[in-house]
Amino acid sequence: MSCPQSNRTPMGLNFPMQPYDTIIVGLGASGCAAVSKLGQAGKRVLVLEAQNRVGGRVKTVQFGNGIVEVGAEWIHGTNNSVTYELALKNNVSVLAQGLEFGVYRSDGTPANKDLVNELVTLALEVQEHPPPEPEPLGQFITRKLMEHIREKHPKVLEDQEFIDEFFRFLDLVVDNYEASNSWNDVTTASKFEDLGGDQHTSWHRHGYYTLFEILLNTFNNGPGYPNVNIKFETEVTNIQWPQDPEEKVKVTTKDGAIYTADNVIVTVSLGVLKEKHQSLFTPALPIDKTTAIEKISMGVIGKIILSFPEEVCTRHDVSPLFFWKKQDSLDEGPIFGKITGTTCPMGASNVITVWLCGPIVKAVETLPEEEVKTKAMSVLRRFLGKTMTIPEPTGMIRSMWHSNPFTRGSYTYDNILTPQYPNARLDLGSPLLDSATNEHHFSTVHGAVETGYREAMRLLPGGSKI
Repeated sequence: MSCPQSNRTPMGLNFPMQPYDTIIVGLGASGCAAVSKLGQAGKRVLVLEAQNRVGGRVKTVQFGNGIVEVGAEWIHGTNNSVTYELALKNNVSVLAQGLEFGVYRSDGTPANKDLVNELVTLALEVQEHPPPEPEPLGQFITRKLMEHIREKHPKVLEDQEFIDEFFRFLDLVVDNYEASNSWNDVTTASKFEDLGGDQHTSWHRHGYYTLFEILLNTFNNGPGYPNVNIKFETEVTNIQWPQDPEEKVKVTTKDGAIYTADNVIVTVSLGVLKEKHQSLFTPALPIDKTTAIEKISMGVIGKIILSFPEEVCTRHDVSPLFFWKKQDSLDEGPIFGKITGTTCPMGASNVITVWLCGPIVKAVETLPEEEVKTKAMSVLRRFLGKTMTIPEPTGMIRSMWHSNPFTRGSYTYDNILTPQYPNARLDLGSPLLDSATNEHHFSTVHGAVETGYREAMRLLPGGSKI
């Protein structure tokens, strides 16, 4: 089993190598992918990572009787997936989790599973056939599903309570996919493209961290790259990029050190760029990049991960979704009354992951730990207590992606302004300093790896885009 990053962090060779060929800011998926290409090419590379670990918004930790993912959970798509192919190439088994929906009402009774699954499936399908004129996604899905209900299930129209509950529920489901605050913040004109194949392939007890060991050449006790110097807990405060291509780039860190290189690849989160780009770059970034930073939305997904004294997950391929009655949602409050559902991580059998999305995630990150645990257990027992015995938890982890100053969110989505700024992601990813973005595979690890490869290849002789 690969060691989680909390216990094992591959360190670079800490010796002076200035001037460097390339400085990489950030050691998440994009940064590690760039290290892989440049390291193999023998380039002198300095990596500056503000946190004390590898992975960025992927975070594998030991918890319960195994390991869990506090950040990215799955490989989304196995056809032409660089992450899936890296796992196979290195003989790392990854498993399809499946994730069949099980739908429960907030009084503890099962919802009309067949009808809800039919409507949810249709909601996901209609997104593949957007209207000719862009509109808010929720508005479009609502219209198409109401047409379907009128045609196929006219009696359902008599149950207005179900209709209201269902569309509140579906809003949360879409937000959980998109990391949006509301499904009407998302545009139908998104450029996102799914990869084919299974959408929920798990690294299970290997952990997603294995991907980073592969990229950094430390998997199975590999030697790493001797020409790559990695510095952790080293926050970059300014990047001075030259107007003259013959001059070096100067990167200043919080401790006052200055490093120089021919090139810089910046892979920090869009949330960080939104907060710090004005002070981070000298001179200021051009208007096309600042516009992209301002207009692309950065969303947040949250997890409350609970461990128990005994096995609670007999099936890892069932995902209970929560169908809230309006009054029950109000009773649980504006935060915990919007929990969307749970999954059972494949890396542990005595753990349940509770999922949240949107503004409530930011609120949960600020609450006392005991309150979060108590409220999460109240919701679990409300929905699942009639079908399973849920003991008192033995531990809890919660994600902190918004409050973390080095992430400030989970991933991006195409908001309703996207049609007005169709080239925003391309503008942000174009060379100047190379801020890693992906036009079609944003919000995924495989997309981040692709962009890291792409930026590294730009700097190599005969390099080309992938």
